[in-house]
Amino acid sequence: MSIRSSVKALIVDNGKVLLISNSTKSNGDFYCLPGGGQNKYETFHEAVVRECKEETGYFVNPLKLVGVCEEICVNDEVREKDPNYAHKIYQIFLCELANNKPEFPTEKDGGQIGCEWVNIDNIHNIRLLPQCLGEQIVNVFDGSAPVFLGTDLTRFNNG
Repeated sequence: MSIRSSVKALIVDNGKVLLISNSTKSNGDFYCLPGGGQNKYETFHEAVVRECKEETGYFVNPLKLVGVCEEICVNDEVREKDPNYAHKIYQIFLCELANNKPEFPTEKDGGQIGCEWVNIDNIHNIRLLPQCLGEQIVNVFDGSAPVFLGTDLTRFNNG
């Protein structure tokens, strides 16, 4: 098993945050930030830009690191079936839009339904994964969250 380095983009524009809506058999309906695995020899910034373009069609400018969290799957079946995704470290970057009109997403994640701009004031009314990010997201917005957001011990792979 290896630890997967992943990036996530916190894209805020006009009081809204861009989220990926998902539905999977193991996790049901949930939201997550755009992002994904970092490729070998790819910088964090390059990975954030690539993943946002692939999943949302938007080009972004990463501004700063706003949080780090890890997700560890505690379900033995999932660990056996998908060992490369059973332990992930997320580097979360605040990003600004570089284009206001997105292009067509080129590579959606499994379970991805689409993208939604969600009002920041309504963020507590949705299920945002990983759970430690969902619990801290408002604190990330206002800058009071710790940079390390914590560890999620999950039964399933949360995207």
